[in-house]
Amino acid sequence: MADIATFKRQVALDLRAAEAVRRAVAVLAARAADGEVLVPQIAGDAIVAGEVDARDVRERGCVVVRGLFARAQAAAWDRELAAYLHANDADARTHAKRPGRWPGAPQIYSVYWSVPQIAARQHPRFAAVAAWLNGLWHGTEHFDPGANCTYADRIRRRTPGDATLALGPHIDGGTAGRWLDPALRAPYRAVFESDPAAFDPFDATDRVTAPATDDANACSAFRTWQGWTALTAQGPGDGTLQVVPLTRAIVWVLLRPFARDVPEASLCGAESARALWITEDWHAPLLRALVPIPHVEPGDAVFWHPDLIHAVEPVHAGRTPSNVMYIPAVPDCPRNRAMQARQLPAFLEGRSPPDFPPDDLEVDFAGRATSASLSPEGRRQMGVDERGRRNPGRD
Repeated sequence: MADIATFKRQVALDLRAAEAVRRAVAVLAARAADGEVLVPQIAGDAIVAGEVDARDVRERGCVVVRGLFARAQAAAWDRELAAYLHANDADARTHAKRPGRWPGAPQIYSVYWSVPQIAARQHPRFAAVAAWLNGLWHGTEHFDPGANCTYADRIRRRTPGDATLALGPHIDGGTAGRWLDPALRAPYRAVFESDPAAFDPFDATDRVTAPATDDANACSAFRTWQGWTALTAQGPGDGTLQVVPLTRAIVWVLLRPFARDVPEASLCGAESARALWITEDWHAPLLRALVPIPHVEPGDAVFWHPDLIHAVEPVHAGRTPSNVMYIPAVPDCPRNRAMQARQLPAFLEGRSPPDFPPDDLEVDFAGRATSASLSPEGRRQMGVDERGRRNPGRD
């Protein structure tokens, strides 16, 4: 990566776009203080029927999809997951892998290949909603919005009273690389090289090829939307998700290191191989608009743009568990087919996927999903041919 001070000296920026974002965030903060729910909410049935106006979703960079799955189905998956974890002594195995991380029951399990997770990822309703989410992006000549790939992620089972899963405001998918690494900086070329006000956060052109990067916090997949599906009811105060609901807030974050009050060698706390933290020290105006998601029921899902600022509430002050399966929207493109090829052996062997710590918790779990658990759509999403081998996909 380039030297920070050298890079900053090479770039001459118009910071007026940052001020425009700051004003927009201030308006959102005032509306939230008045009690307005800022996260768009859309019925899954409306999405499947093609009856949705997506303007608010693009602007806010997040959405609650109501009834993505039937409530009874989500509750059944929650029970199946509990039984799967219990049958395989997952608590003890997790403590053995990560001694001292969880003083009580684990709140995040390195579980990727349970039957409920596979069933949700390959479900026709998820495919329909993912196709709609993918289609909100521009540059679809570079990817197939109607063909989702599986990006395996973990499960959260947060218990009432937990204060160990607090995760401060951050942005995933890269840290210092967004400024210093050409592969990770490419999607933000307009911010750094032309007109920050013209930056399109939904332009996929520079996101669909696998980045050759040494930023260890970078994601190997192009996720059009990060997301999770609720398995239990949860909402504000239940140790769940918070967001700054403005997609263009990333422009302010990218321009912040160039302000006069920032030392020449500083990226406002961004460091390679760590999360991109959004802090009071450097980003206080944005945090005024950090709001919780609205109450959700089992089967509802939450999705957010990969550049969106988000956090996890520091304490679960509710009375019932806040359980979710993390399932993003991941369209078919060169970058994601490369990810599939690396992920497939992990699925077949029960190992952790390449982007995650190599806990390999499920290698000998009884009841783990196998290639026989995959539907035809699931096989396509995983890149598996009829003999359980890798399918190279479309040209």
